[in-house]
This record gives sequence, structure tokens and C-alpha cells, in this order.
Amino acid sequence: MVRPFHVLMIALLLLLAACGQATSGTSVTSLLAGEALALVDPATVSGSIEITGSSTVYPLTARIVESFGLEGSPAEIDIKVTGTGGGLRSFCNGDEVDIVNASRPISAEELAACRVVGRDPVGFQVGVDALAVVVNPQNRFVESLSFAQLASIFRGEATRWSQVDPSFPDAPIAVFSPGVDSGTFDYFVEEVLDGDGAPLAALPGAVLSEDDTELVRGIEEQPNAIGYFGYAYYQAEGDRLRAVAIDGGRGPVAPGEDSVANGRYPLARPLFVYTSTQTLQEHPATAAFLSYYLQSVADVIGDVGYFPLPSDALGAAQRELVAALR
Repeated sequence: MVRPFHVLMIALLLLLAACGQATSGTSVTSLLAGEALALVDPATVSGSIEITGSSTVYPLTARIVESFGLEGSPAEIDIKVTGTGGGLRSFCNGDEVDIVNASRPISAEELAACRVVGRDPVGFQVGVDALAVVVNPQNRFVESLSFAQLASIFRGEATRWSQVDPSFPDAPIAVFSPGVDSGTFDYFVEEVLDGDGAPLAALPGAVLSEDDTELVRGIEEQPNAIGYFGYAYYQAEGDRLRAVAIDGGRGPVAPGEDSVANGRYPLARPLFVYTSTQTLQEHPATAAFLSYYLQSVADVIGDVGYFPLPSDALGAAQRELVAALR
């Protein structure tokens, strides 16, 4: 005779065993078709996936997550915005993070920190961004800015528009910038401020935030404002923001599909997603999602507001994932 207590214990043990099993119906080996990625059926991928990091890459990853769900995946995918630096720091501290959105490559220091906790990071480029320098649409006097003029503004050397150019109005400049944990901040500092972000980080009155939406709203509300962030955030606002042409030494160039494709826009940069080889092997749901990501991104990236990789570069990213899955 099986007593009720024993039935309860058996049921509890079965439940605990089920919780310890992989939640995805997809195995890592099933994601490969010879030397290529096999097509992923999202309906077979369940479980939980934790994503954090760049606010720039967020809209693109969020679109992929949405498509993944619409195609039948019951996976619970949580995306947080902490900035590239914050995301990689969390990942390399050993926190429960599966994927990091990044608007810059991982640094040598971050790579070393990851390896200390037993994570071997692997990154995949998913697209290209044209970092947009924007002003309020009421500002009709700034048509283009050189790197030197940008540096004078974001170092705090020029605090009034007339100090940037004598033909500009004598009005105070309101500065908006991504925060110091943002990969966009790091990129801008390297490209425009000669690697020294300290003056911008300490600039009195400047608004720094890892939340690009906060920067967008601030610039829209202040006629004398200037800021910078990923192209998707600019494009989403329509005529509520105005992008400034940038002169990187070859004349002013506005951000856009053509200027990114021909390499003329001086503030174009790669976008990445990072995970680790251990995560790919131990969490089939993450591996399946990233495979789907790399096979789907070219179809949606333009709608989001970024620019697709050339087919050979996207193919290289897919082959990198194949190698990491073996």
C-alpha cells in the first residue's frame, strides 16, 4: 500500500528533478547543420534568458525577442538596460546574465575579469550604428560641427554657442550625454575627446544617463541643447530632433544609410551581443536564441533604425557561433 505521504514525496522528487533539467527542447548539436547554423524553430525553445547591457543595442535585441515570441517560443526573456560597461561588469562578475548587448568591443580588462570567474566571452557583431549628434529642432543655426568643435562643447571649453562659432547666438549650451557606463560614452570619448572622458563626466550642468530615452526627452525640451546617442533613437523621434552633419576631416557628412555604407560618416560603429562559450554549451535556450538572432537580424535591423552588416560580415558572425557551439 502506498501511503499519501509517500505519494507526496514522490511527486516532490519528480518536480525537483524536472526543475533541474534543461528547460529548452533544443539541444546544442541540433543547432548545427554541418558547417552552418540550422534553422531554429522558436516553438521548441523554452526556459529563461537574461539579457542586459547597452541601451543602443536594446531596441534591436527587443525586436528579435518580440519576433521570437511571435513565432511561438514560450521562453521568458528579460532585457535590462545598464549600459555596455554595466552589462559586461555584471557578466564578468559571474552574475546570472546570459547575453550582454554591447555598443563597443569588450576590453582587455573585462575579458580578464570574465576569465577569472570561468567565463570565456565570445562576441558577435549584429549591425552598424551611426552615432547621431542631435540638437533641438528650434536650433536652426547649427548645420555641421567638426570634431574640434564637438570636443570644445563636451569638454566644457565652450559653454555658449557663440564660443563654438562667432556667428552662433550668444546662448548657453545645454549638454546631454550617455553616462560613463555606456559604450556610447566610451566610443565618443575615444573618437572625439582623445580618450579623456573626465572633463565630460564632471561637466557642471550636463545631464549624463545610461537611459537614451531620458536624453531624447531632455533635448526635445531645451532649445539650446545638444547630445548624442544611437541612430535608432534619433530616427524614432522624427522631426522632434535634428541631426547635425559631422566633419571628421573630409567635410561635413550627415548620418544615414548611404554615408554608413560608403564609409564616409565618421561616427559609424559596430554593435555586438556577447555571451560565453560555457553559456552556449550549458544553456541550449540561449544558444538557440542567438542562432535565431544571427539568422533574423538582417530582416529587421533597418526597421529598428540601424544598418545591416555586409553579407560576408554577417556570415563570419554566424561561422563564429558555429565554432563556439562545437
